[in-house]
Formats: sequence, structure tokens, C-alpha cells
Amino acid sequence: MKKIWIFILLTAVSMTTFADEGMWFLMHLKRLNEADMQKKGLKLTAEEIYSINNSSLKDAIVQFNGGCTAEIVSGKGLVFTNHHCGYGAIAELSSPENDYLTNGFWAKSLDEELKPKSLYVRFFVRMDDVTKRILSLVNDNMNEKEREKIVNQEIAKIEQENSENGKYVVSVKSFYNGNEYYYFVYQDYTDVRLVGTPPNSIGKFGGDTDNWEWPRHTGDFSIFRVYADKDGNPAAYSEDNVPLVPKHFLPISIQGVREGDFSMILGYPGRTNRWMPAAGIDQNVQYAYPAWVEASKVGMDAMKTHMDNDQAVKLNYASTYSGVANYWKNRQGMIDALTKHRTAETKRKQERKFQKWAKKKANREKYSTVLADINAYYTATNEKARHDNYLIGMLRSSTFAPLPYSLGNALKTYAAANEKGRADMLPRLENGIAETFENLYLPLEIDVLSDELNLYAAKAGNIAPYIQELASKNNGNFKTDIQTAFDQSVFASVDKLKSFLINPSEEAIEKDPLYLISVSLMDKYRETTPEIEALEDKFQSAYRKYIAGTLEANPKKKYYPDANSTLRLTYGTIRALPKDSRNDAKINNYTTLKGTIAKYQPGDEEFDLPQRLIDLYEAKDYGRYADKDGYMPVNFLSDQDITGGNSGSPVLNGNGELIGLAFDGNIEAMAGDVIFDPALQRTISVDIRYVLFIIDKFAGAQNIIDELKIVE
Repeated sequence: MKKIWIFILLTAVSMTTFADEGMWFLMHLKRLNEADMQKKGLKLTAEEIYSINNSSLKDAIVQFNGGCTAEIVSGKGLVFTNHHCGYGAIAELSSPENDYLTNGFWAKSLDEELKPKSLYVRFFVRMDDVTKRILSLVNDNMNEKEREKIVNQEIAKIEQENSENGKYVVSVKSFYNGNEYYYFVYQDYTDVRLVGTPPNSIGKFGGDTDNWEWPRHTGDFSIFRVYADKDGNPAAYSEDNVPLVPKHFLPISIQGVREGDFSMILGYPGRTNRWMPAAGIDQNVQYAYPAWVEASKVGMDAMKTHMDNDQAVKLNYASTYSGVANYWKNRQGMIDALTKHRTAETKRKQERKFQKWAKKKANREKYSTVLADINAYYTATNEKARHDNYLIGMLRSSTFAPLPYSLGNALKTYAAANEKGRADMLPRLENGIAETFENLYLPLEIDVLSDELNLYAAKAGNIAPYIQELASKNNGNFKTDIQTAFDQSVFASVDKLKSFLINPSEEAIEKDPLYLISVSLMDKYRETTPEIEALEDKFQSAYRKYIAGTLEANPKKKYYPDANSTLRLTYGTIRALPKDSRNDAKINNYTTLKGTIAKYQPGDEEFDLPQRLIDLYEAKDYGRYADKDGYMPVNFLSDQDITGGNSGSPVLNGNGELIGLAFDGNIEAMAGDVIFDPALQRTISVDIRYVLFIIDKFAGAQNIIDELKIVE
């Protein structure tokens, strides 16, 4: 689907039907969206979606481990999310002897469910607007640091007022770059256990090759359960805990989807930048993202060499590798899409309109220099953005780029403490060291750090002085230096760190070769100058005014704020892309198990399949989950407005019934985090019928099926 011009030439999809842009606050649905949603097929009221006093749809939606979305699907706290969202927990629980990541896992009873070390879900309780309260305390005569201090002080008060003595987690968030503020009240549950996962060959079918692509054939789901104490309250893991009885759980529809059907998604989209100015897009496309892509690929290549040779290493680094690979392809897709669609030029047209409005006499004093200040900031920081993204790629791939800095400073504090202070710190340090080093593989870490430093020294420009000093001596080849550093460093093993804790020395840390490298990198990453600080101050003020001015100039338009990991609703329809010869489906809005089998490549890491799935296909043994036309559905397309963080989000029909799990977007619309394209924007979801088919027919996990409320 790389050739976008096909979309213009073909008439298989109506060009008069457009996706619904917007990631909407639930508290505003009644005023802004209810009538439009009901006109398009919603059978619920806004109150049934979001209510403070009564159970509602929002009570079944949780943020999953801080970075994904999940949904409660039974009265016993059963949770569906994506396979890639549960990937880290599944990998952690796996071993070469019990390789759940490769082979799958299905608990047949509560006793068989597995508890990862650290996993939580966050329930959304309520939200409210505190804009007037906060903005009444600040004015345009303040500099940004003064403004930030006052805002943060008031935020702390609001969070304290609404926490009910620690019962709830309260977060005040800025929207429209400081033009509005809302607080969000959450409740966290930390006893979350693995119930089921398909094998990697189903849950990650297609691998990096198919990532962000359509047609797609991925069974991207996993199953967990939330536990509470006997009164339903959050509690640390205990054998006495019981499955949570939720306020609401989602019924599941197996009636199937059709082109044009209303659908909506509730979830926690992570980050969009729809207000990003043209100069910011230019910086990302020309400086930041190319560096991120290159550094990510270097780290991936170094990891994969070792992962391919050792299954234990592969399991231990699977989650890290997957995360780096996902953003590697994302950033390259962003470069391609933003360039192809000339997104910066579209933004410049909007900015020219804004500037014309800003020059009017009534607006001139407040808004006339806004765009000049914004552009000056980006011009001054382009090269820094390139440098920082080479460094970010290193920090995401290499454990030992940041670790000696953070751990080393803690060890220095330990060394400087008196006997009692050391005794108090010792258990935390020992536990932290044990957890950090439990699954590390030093040959891999040496290669990743060496290769990343080679790239950084060669390409990043104004690099960290100590790294430049080393590079001038080793001609830009860090392999020997890094091997020597690991041989000599206290950070290279648990045994060396234990010895240090017995005989601590600040001087030993300060002279440690890995600490010196790490400190140099982190200090450079945090480096600023008075000139940059002044530009940053003017930029933040100007950016806030640019958004405020845009809102002021067009007051009748319905606006939604950028995504920032707060619960949102987006709605649209089941909607095809133009016919694609690679998809056997009659309409290019779904894929089938037939298409999955067609991609099958025995022994291939990305396209292998379990024999059991092949047997079910050949026997056409789909149970009650087949479409009425006889095929087994796998994935489908809709046109909602989503981004990262929406992974695992429930796709719901007009009755609020679960029809799929969102897991990806399409690469043609990769510019969607910056600008919404109503013609190209698509959400890729795993059809809930395929999820149930895998649970039931493939895994034989009838106990899970029996928990669900299935609407036929």
C-alpha cells in the first residue's frame, strides 16, 4: 500500500465519506459529540459512556501498565489487551524450559495464573476543569520559570485535595500548551496476572515486516486478570486476593462488522502534536527522526546477533528489541509520510492565515511576534535535535549508557553516608542491583554500547567532550575501549557491586570507566546554555499564544486537545482501503485466515504458524466464530483517530459491545500524529471473533470462554 496515488485513481471507496477527526474528553461528549454520534449509529447516551455517580462504559476501560489500553471483559476482572502490550510481562515469565512467549500459555484455573513482578492497571474515576483556578494565578508579564513555579504549586494543591489521603492517584494535566488545565482521578491495581497468550507466531505474526502495514493477519491479543482484596480494594499481591468484581465489563459481539458500521474506541492515546508548527516538522524530518532511525537500527542489529544465537538471551531482550524496532519503523514512516504529503507546507499555509489575523490592530500587541519567536527557536536547535536523537537512540538500546550514571550517583550517596544511612539504603540498593542485572547479557551489552558510540562519534556533531576525547584516541572505534571498561568497571557484574557495597568509595565511582562514559553522555543530553534557555522561554510563551490565538480566531469550531495519555473517545466507521491484490477479502476492510495461511513460511521467525492453526483452517473448523459468509475473520479496518497508547483499546459497536482490539495504524497515514488525514487515516484491529476462535478452538480454553458475555 505504498503508492498513495492508487487511492485517488480507484473508486472502490467513496471519497465523500471521511473519518471523524478528534480525541474527545468524556466529560464533553454530551455537549460536543452525543448528537453526531447517535446520528451515525450510537445507541447509548453520553451518560452511559461517562458517569461519575453510576457505572458506565468508562469503568471497563483501563490504562495497562502505563503505556497501553485494556478492557474488562468479565465480572471476574478478566482483561483483554494486545499481545505486544503484554509482551514484556510474558517474556519476563518465560524461560527456555517454559517458553510462553514462543509457545503460548493458557491458565485452566485461577491457581494456574502467573504473576509478573511489576504490572498494574489504572481505572479512571473522574475528571474536572481547573483552568480558571490555575490561570487566575499567572499573567503574561511572568517569565516561563515564574509561571511554571506558580502553576506547579497550585497543581500540587489540587492533587492533594482530590487524593482522599492517598486512596486515589490524581494528575493535573496541561492542555493546549498551558491554555487549559484538567485534573484526573485514578485508582491503581497492582495485582495483575497472566491468564492467556497465543504463541508468538500468532500474537506477533508478520513481525517487523508487517508492522504498520495493511493487509494484516496478526492475532495481537493477550489476557490478564485484575485481583483485589476481599473488599474489592487495590492490594499488593497475596494468595488471599480475589478476582476484582468491576463496576462494568464489556459484552462481546460476534455478529461481525460491515462497511459503514458505526464504531468507537476508548483508550489512552499517548502523544500527538497536531499544533506543531511547520518549523518543528522540518526539524523532525531533516534532523531528529533520521538520527533516531539510524541509532535504533544500529542497536537492533547488535542485539539481534546475540538474540539469534541464544534463546534465553532472545527472551530476556525480546521486549527491549520490540520497543526499539517499533519506533524505528514508526519514525521512518513519519519521515516518508510527512515528506510525501508536504505537511510542513500545509502548516505554513495555516500560519500565514494566523499571521494575517495577528497583524490586525486588536491582535497585534499580543500575537504579532509569535511565529517569529517559534521559528527562531527551531533554527537555533536543529543541530541539537540531531545530536539528542542519536543519543536517545543509544539510551533506548543500551542499558549501560544510562545505568552507571543513575546507579553510580546512588552508590556515591551510599559511600558518603554514615553507618546508619548505609544500613537504611543497603536493602534497596541490593534489590535494585539484583533486578537490574538478573537478565543482562554482557557480550550483547558490550556490542550495543560500542556500536552506538561509534555511530554517535561519527554522526552526532557536537558530542560529549569525554566521548570526543576517547574518539580522538581510538579513531572512532570504541570496541576495545568498551571491552576494557567492562573488564575494569564496578558496574560490570553483581559480584563487583556487592564487593563495592562492603567497601564503598566515592573516588572509585568517580574514576570508574563506565561511569565516566555514562556521566559524559547524560550531562551532554541535559546540557543547556543561557542563549538556549532564553529561546526556550520565548518559544514556550509564543507556542501557547499561537494556540490561544488560533482558538480565539475561530471560536465556533469544535476543538480537541492533543493526546497526552489521558482517556479519550474517538468514533467513526468500519471503512475499507482501495482493493489490494494482496488481500483475498471481497472488501478491503478485513482479512481472513486464508490470507494468514497464504503468508505462511515454515521456519521463518515472522511468518511461521503453529500446525494446530493450519489444521483448523484446513478442516474449516471455525466453530461459531466464522463470518456468515463462511470465512474466518482476522483483522479489520476502521477510521478512528488513534495513536500510540491506544494499543489494546476496545473497538465498540453502537451498543457498547466489544468487536475488536485496536493494535496499529497504517503507514500511509503515519503523519497522523501531526496532521489528521481524513482520506487515509485507518485503525487496524484484531477481530474479536478471531480472538475467541484462538481461545476456544485453538487453545481449548473453555474456562475463559465461559466467563464472557457473548452476544450472538
